[in-house]
Amino acid sequence: MEKLYLAGSSTWTINSSLGNGSLRLQNLSRNSSADPLKRNEDMAKVEVTVLCLILFLALSGNLCVLLAIHTTRHKPSRMYFFMKHLSIADLVVAVFQVLPQLIWDITFRFYGPDFLCRLIKYLQVVGMFASTYLLLLMSLDRCLAICQPLRSLRRRADRASVLLTWLLCLLVSIPQIHIFSLRDVGNGVYDCWADFIQPWGPKAYVTWITLMVYIIPVLMLSICYGLISFKIWQNVKLKTAQGPGVGPGSASRGGKVFARVSSTRLISQAKIRTVKMTFIIVLAFIVCWTPFFFVQMWSVWDTNAPQEGT
Repeated sequence: MEKLYLAGSSTWTINSSLGNGSLRLQNLSRNSSADPLKRNEDMAKVEVTVLCLILFLALSGNLCVLLAIHTTRHKPSRMYFFMKHLSIADLVVAVFQVLPQLIWDITFRFYGPDFLCRLIKYLQVVGMFASTYLLLLMSLDRCLAICQPLRSLRRRADRASVLLTWLLCLLVSIPQIHIFSLRDVGNGVYDCWADFIQPWGPKAYVTWITLMVYIIPVLMLSICYGLISFKIWQNVKLKTAQGPGVGPGSASRGGKVFARVSSTRLISQAKIRTVKMTFIIVLAFIVCWTPFFFVQMWSVWDTNAPQEGT
């Protein structure tokens, strides 16, 4: 879980990257009893239990999705392709973010070289970015499928878009390598922490992560599903206005109208299911991340925010 300490008057030290727990801020200048070399063992047991549950659900759930996609007898679709990579990204989060954090909470200290510290911190954020932006890419694909039903993307274009998304996530996570390192936290004790220049360092870091992982993706997802909802409403309204008697024989009386009505039936029968599924995933994304990022931003921007140990 997040352990954020004020180590003196000029630096902030973060133990763990954003995205793997609740933020706990301890200001030593305001609370002399706070000791970064100790922890609340009862709280640590709760954290270990919760992380074990999250790890089990993440591994089992995403492995089942990959197995279902692999064993399906239907012709592979773009939706299956995007879901496969989304599940892979979630497995990266489980293996390189939740699992190291679980081990870290059990041992309390990071036992490993500086290289391993930086690598884990890098991969933790790679998984978080990949999970978010692959979900966004899948939603964009559904938006294009509904709003432009005659537009067809080749498999090569799908692969290129997913590859570019993974490369983007690898690039934007590079700052983690320079921010985190194996540091002396006091009395010769070393841990994988990061130092930030006071006062703008932690604010810049948390705000940047919040913008890139939550605010910008949520805005784009809202636009996508707003357009999808409008298009479905528009086509259903047209279908209702034409009445149930519209059929192939009516094509000669109005070919364009029939084409639009026919596309409405396609939306309502074939594509609406995938739209509902991705919408549920997006809704879960928003519900799960909103409280977390709200607390993160509150902790760094409000000097009067509640602190652990106060």
